[in-house]
Order: sequence, then structure tokens, then C-alpha cells
Amino acid sequence: MGKWTRRAFITTGVLAGGVVVFGVAIRRGDRAGKVHGLVANDGDTLFDVWLKIAPDNTVTAIVPHAEMGQGAHTTLAMMLADELDADWSKVEILEAPSHAEYANYALARGFAAGDVDFPAWLVDTVDGVFFRATQAMGLQITGGSMSVKTTGQLAMRVTGAAARSALLAAAADEWQVPVAELSTGDSMVTHETSGRSATYASLAPAAAEQSLPDNPALKNADEFRIMGTSRPRNDIPPKVDGTAMFGIDAELPGMKHAAIKAAPVFGGAVARLDPASVQDMPGVRKVISLDNAVAVIADGYWQAKKALDALDVEFSDGGNSQVEQTTIFSQFASDLDSAAATGDEEVDLESGNAPAALDSASQLVEAEYRVPYLAHSPMEPMNCTAWVHDDQCELWTGTQNPLGFAKDVADALDMDLEQVTVHNQYLGGGFGRRAFSDYAVQAARLAREVPYPVKLVWSREEDTRHDHYRQASISRFSGGLDADGKPVAWHNHYVNKYDPEEAPHIPYAIDNQRIVYTASATHVPWGFWRSVDHSLHAFFTESFIDELAAAAGRDPYQYRRDLLDHAPRFRAVLDLAAEKAGWGAPLATNQGRGIAIHRSFGTIVAEVVDVEITDGELTVPRVVCAVDAGYALHPDGMAAQMESGVAYGMTAALYGEISIRGGAVAQSNFHDYPMLRMDKAPAVETHIINSGEALGGAGEPGTPPIAAALANAIYSATGVRVRELPIQQHDLTQPALRDTDAA
Repeated sequence: MGKWTRRAFITTGVLAGGVVVFGVAIRRGDRAGKVHGLVANDGDTLFDVWLKIAPDNTVTAIVPHAEMGQGAHTTLAMMLADELDADWSKVEILEAPSHAEYANYALARGFAAGDVDFPAWLVDTVDGVFFRATQAMGLQITGGSMSVKTTGQLAMRVTGAAARSALLAAAADEWQVPVAELSTGDSMVTHETSGRSATYASLAPAAAEQSLPDNPALKNADEFRIMGTSRPRNDIPPKVDGTAMFGIDAELPGMKHAAIKAAPVFGGAVARLDPASVQDMPGVRKVISLDNAVAVIADGYWQAKKALDALDVEFSDGGNSQVEQTTIFSQFASDLDSAAATGDEEVDLESGNAPAALDSASQLVEAEYRVPYLAHSPMEPMNCTAWVHDDQCELWTGTQNPLGFAKDVADALDMDLEQVTVHNQYLGGGFGRRAFSDYAVQAARLAREVPYPVKLVWSREEDTRHDHYRQASISRFSGGLDADGKPVAWHNHYVNKYDPEEAPHIPYAIDNQRIVYTASATHVPWGFWRSVDHSLHAFFTESFIDELAAAAGRDPYQYRRDLLDHAPRFRAVLDLAAEKAGWGAPLATNQGRGIAIHRSFGTIVAEVVDVEITDGELTVPRVVCAVDAGYALHPDGMAAQMESGVAYGMTAALYGEISIRGGAVAQSNFHDYPMLRMDKAPAVETHIINSGEALGGAGEPGTPPIAAALANAIYSATGVRVRELPIQQHDLTQPALRDTDAA
């Protein structure tokens, strides 16, 4: 999909599943028989497609998500095991295969329908609609902080509870006792009155013959035994001892290696190619044109890379060679101006009468913010090993969407989906980039041309220059304050809207709001980037509310707090972050403290950043983070994801800038697209609130607040207001303008 929207999920569901009529069920059906040979061994009992129980009483959670360092495999298995009352010491985890029966219907349902509690009689119909939709879309995605809150809640927990119910019923039937007299624990069913007990394994065959309930009773938080604890993650030991297999580790007999170079200018193509120019170089096997890219296959990667560098090839520019970063921002600004002048903006959110409130305000505050394109830059570059043989295509890679990759490769090779198998591996970073199948399609097309497996590895330069980028943007604000400095109007006009739709919305009690946007297309490929639109809009909105506080002469924390009377959950998170950071404590003249709060993917995160600036050099010693995701199912994992989000967001805020020159990306590697290094990384303190509200995500929400909190801290220290990222382009040597006793 080019763009995720709730409307797209619902529309596709109707098209794929037929017309939904109450009382006529479009059901998922019994799927276990279709996948048994893929996930089960002899003697295993398969419940639905998410759970199997082996004869030795081992319980295996079959997880339809990729493991890319976020710990999803462990947390999802914990959710299933807890509802099942399984013995955690005998729980194993298996990543689901790239098979249509493992399409992410739970994710689609959670994304499109949210926390809607459907009647029990309708659940299977609803699931069936979304199942057909995700099958049609080839959706087996890991992203959007949706794994736990959708698959975990709607598949793992439900399957665990349903299987437990079936096991109890099987025991009651075998022993001829009421179910109410039975109990479960550590993968056993017990009848205390008679002293009888049985393993889940012994009861599983009979239990699996029953129809599992669609809407079983789930545990309350006070009944959790595994959820809410920090069990050791299953992916850590192999990553420590080196046995973990990433996509780039794939090795097959007779395998050759490929290096690739795409047209530098987006939209370009191979215009001229002379394969003979490198055919005699050591190890070179074949030179292949892929329309917009050229690849060299050789015995080793270095041989392929050296030959590629020497290859005589020319590319066309697709008519885009005149595009520069400055022209892109000029286009954005012009389109915003034009839309504002004609009233042709697209309305995102409107309440009250913001234009009138601005006209009558005692004070008008205006600001414009800009952010650049951003690359993903995972440590493991894009790679895929492909082998086309016997009318089959096998892929070894790390992907956030195995089923989607299989579908795209099948389309590219004119195969049926059943002819393509994806052997998914650990991901060396994803952040949204590994949801795009371009590199897998390239590998498959290369492998189709030769009689042996081909491992395609992108160079770091290729990875940087042919990413799918987080969009650049301009966002303009006007705020109106009354005589007491209270905001009475909020007007925001920005360029290019993607998802989630609520990203530009604010939690503050401002009666008159108008949030609008204007489309302004460019030739730069767009992609999902960690926290998607939240990554830029949190910087925009939380910087501007800080500017309103400054204009009102108010403390930025207290100013926010006063505007959150109606939102006690937000206020609690804000208060906790401020308290733990020591907000209000005196600071030295070269120090500053900034705060920001934002809700994304159902989770509220507030972050307080401390900075020190000496001779223009910025250091960030500490970040304090408060988070409310409803309930932290794996507290250590939640804290780790907040730390990760802070580091990723700080990298972008401090250094991240992909710029376009002559229609192509100017940056190439970590020397000109730097990362946050360990010696510059702050200490991150994470404080968790278990509010009991609906579950939110963990992987994305730590990133959005950090850029604004950091920029606000810089203002606190220096009086320099950062309105354009990255921060490294700003001169921070101006003297401090604030009172040294203020925070």
C-alpha cells in the first residue's frame, strides 16, 4: 500500500470479502488444517493457527510478526501463555510463515475499528471481513506499534483463553465433572476434589476437536501471572552469542553475490550499458539491467562491488535533474501561500472560529517550522537472498511484511503466491524501511536470470540514496492570546498529510482551532518512518505551545498543565515527567531544560531534556521520560523502547538531513548522514504509569516528543529558538537570555 488509512482497510475489506450483512457471516473458518504441515510436527496439536502443544507438553506461540529488536515475539508469547495458564519455562516461540492464513486480520481490525467491543455473535464475522481484506492486501505487517495492542489483544490473548476453555471442557468431559470444579496452572488441568490432574498435551487432541469460542473471557490485570513482568526475551541470547540469523547471514550452496546501483535521480532509468566493460574482471558472472538499476553478479560481494564501480553505464534523469532542496521548500512555501490566499486548504480539524478569535486576540504569535527528509539507516543494509528453481522462488531476508514481500515478488515474476516462500530472519533494524519490498523484488529478478541462488546486498551508499524517506515539510502557526496570556486561538497550516490522521492534533483546551493542510507532491519516494507523521508534528506543535508560553511569560510546564484540566491522563504523565526531572530546580547559565508531551499510537509520552551548551557545543546529559501505554505488559521492554525512541529521535533532531541536489540524494554514508554515538547519548530515565486504559504501543511513541523537548531546552539555555531541523546547522553560541533561577 502506498498509504495506510482506516478507510482503505474498510473499503478493501468490503471489496475482498463481499457485502457485509448482519446475520450472514463472512468467517475465517477452520484454518489450522491449512497450515499444519508448515508449523506442526508429528504429534503436535494445533489450536487455530496461533498455538500448538507438543506431546512433551511444550507450548508454542506462533507469532505473525517480525522480531527487529522491539521484543514483540516475547511479549506476544507472554500474552498467549498467561491466558492459557501455561508453564512459561516450557513456552517456545515460532515466527509464523509467509502464508495467506497468517494475514494480519487482528492488526487490520484494531487499526480500522480501534477498541470497538463487538457483540460476541458478530466477532467471527468482523474478523472474517478483515481477514479477507488482509489476505487481498498481502498484509502480515510489523509496524505502527500495533503488534501488542492488536495481534496481542485480539489473537494471542483470545487464542490462549479459548484454548484454556477447550482444555477445561475436554477434561470435564473425560472425568465427567463440572468445569467449575476444575482449575488450570503451569500447563496442567487439576480436579482438586478427586486429586486428578492431566497435562495440556494429554487433553489437547480432544480439546482441539471442539469449536473454540470467538469471544472468551479474558483475565483482569490483577489476575495476570506472566503479563506485567519482565521475562527474559527469547531473541537476546542468540544475539549475544552470535547464533542469531539475520537476512545478511544467509548462505546457500552455490550461492553468488550481487551488488546494485540504481539511477541516481529518482525517476531515472538505465540509458546505456556496456556489460563487456567489466566482464573480464575477477569473479564476475553476469551484468543485468533492471530498468532503473544495474547489478553485477560475482563470486563474492567485493568482486561484484568493484566491478559495479568500474561498469560503463549511464542513467537518464527522468526529467528531475533540476530539482534542488531549495526548490522543494520554495514549492512547499508557494503552495501554502496559494492555498491560504484562495482558501483552498484541506481541513484536518476545525472547532470554534479560529480566524475570528485570532482577529480579536490581545496578542498574536506566529511561527514557521521546517523539517528535512530523513532516511531510516538501519545498521543492517538492505539485502535479500533469492533462489528461483523448480517453478518456485525462495527468499531469505529480514522483512516487516513477509506475506506482502511474497505477493510483490510473485507479481514481479508472474508467479502464483503459493510459488513464493519467504524465510524471514531477524531484522537488523527496520523503522519502517523493511516494509518496502524493492530490494527483495530486485533479488528475485536477478535470481530468475541465473541457475544459482543470488545474495543481493545494498551498499551503504545505495541504502542512503535509495531509501523511502520520511517527508520534508513546512508547518505554519498562528496563535492568539488573551490579556492574561491564555491561548484563545490555534491555527496550523502544513504541507502534505500522511497517517495517522490525528498526528497534528493537540491535547490542549483551546476553544478555537483550525488545522489545515495542502498537498505538494515531489519526486522523492515517501516511506513509513518511526512514528510516521507524529515524528514531525510533535516537533511542530510542542515547539509552538512553548512559544505561546514564552509570549505569555509563563513557565512552559505549568502553561501546558493549566491547559490539560480536561485531560487528567495527559496531566498525570506531564506531572510525573516534570517531578522526576526536578522541574523548577535552579540551572547554571549554560544549562537548559525543555519539556514536551505527545500522544501517538494510543500511548502518552512526556519527555524532559536537560542540556548544557559550552562555547556553542551542545551536550545532553539526561532525558526523563514518563509513559502511559495503558499497561506495560513487559516493563523492561517498555523502558527499552522509550530509550530506543529517544536515541532515534535525537539522531534525527541533531543531525538528520537528507538533501536533494540535482534531483538526487546528496548524502551517502555515515560521514555525511551521522548517527548519535554512544559518547553523546544521554542517560534516559523511564517512569511507567499503568493507568488501565486501552493498550497503546511501545515501539513508536518514544520518538515524537524528543525533538521538541530538545529544542525547547536549547531555548531555555540560550534564547535561540530552533524552528528548523537538524539542530547541528544552528549557531548556539548566543548568550543565555533567561533568568538563571528559572527552569
